[in-house]
Amino acid sequence: MSIIVNKYKCGYCGACVGVCPTGALELIETWIEVDNKCTGCGICQKVCPLGAIEVDR
Repeated sequence: MSIIVNKYKCGYCGACVGVCPTGALELIETWIEVDNKCTGCGICQKVCPLGAIEVDR
C-alpha cells in the first residue's frame, strides 16, 4: 500500500504530516514527500481538507 498525493489539489497545509503515526510524510517546500515508512493507514487521507491524498490499496 502507498499513498498518492495529487500535487495539483494539495494546498501544502501540512495537516497530513502532523497526523502521520509513522512520520512517513514530510512537507518539503511545495510538495509532500512520502517515504517507505508509510503503512497506508489512511489517516492522512481523512484529514486532508482538499482531498488531495488517495490511499492505493
